[in-house]
Amino acid sequence: MIYFASDFHLVPGRTGRSQEARIVEWLERIQSDAQALYLLGDVFDFWFEYRHVVPKGQVRLLGKLAELSDRGIAVHFFPGNHDQWTYGYLEEEVGLQVHKEPYLGPILGELFYLHHGDGIGPGDVAHKWTQRVFRNPFARRAFRWLHPDIGVALARKWSEKSRKAHPYRPFGSLNPESQWEFARQHALQHPVRYYVFGHRHWPLIKHIPDSKAYYINLGDWMRFNTYGKYDGRCFVLLDVKGKIYGTTQ
Repeated sequence: MIYFASDFHLVPGRTGRSQEARIVEWLERIQSDAQALYLLGDVFDFWFEYRHVVPKGQVRLLGKLAELSDRGIAVHFFPGNHDQWTYGYLEEEVGLQVHKEPYLGPILGELFYLHHGDGIGPGDVAHKWTQRVFRNPFARRAFRWLHPDIGVALARKWSEKSRKAHPYRPFGSLNPESQWEFARQHALQHPVRYYVFGHRHWPLIKHIPDSKAYYINLGDWMRFNTYGKYDGRCFVLLDVKGKIYGTTQ
């Protein structure tokens, strides 16, 4: 079985600890049949690797992911807009396979397109501009010059402000639905079966007209606690209590 999840947005502290425990419990449950796990970004509400320092917290999650990797389960991580500043720690210490570009390739015989989902498709110009700044090598070096206590505090304030500015919005409420429009246009020219994203925070499986493809958003673990699983025949989107949000069957 192949598993997919995104948007844990883990923050250190009492609330983050209970959320982390819920995620670790889920990982323990799936490890018996998992062939691979794909984490499609914003696992951490903020993550920046200094040369000798990483953010405090999430040690139980990191330990569990390392255990899965040591068991031979491939754990893939696609940085999101909140946790894109990775420079080797997650690969070397935790054993994750980090993908800084979209993945377009086969999984159990079907063609997948995997990406966190931010900055693709039309619209959202302000976010795209902000991401260009964040990904600029000079900006990253300048941030590293800040003491970690200062840098992390500033980043968490920005993250909190970002969440308040982008509340939950049902699918179809955004104009345009950038991920959907990207997948719809891409599917006209590529034989992709499954477009899987995070970022949108709204769990959904939707068939793309005039194609055999499906658009999938994994939801999140702040409100929905949803994940995807794929057995080579059918992709199912469900939450930790077993409620099904969509299926390709």
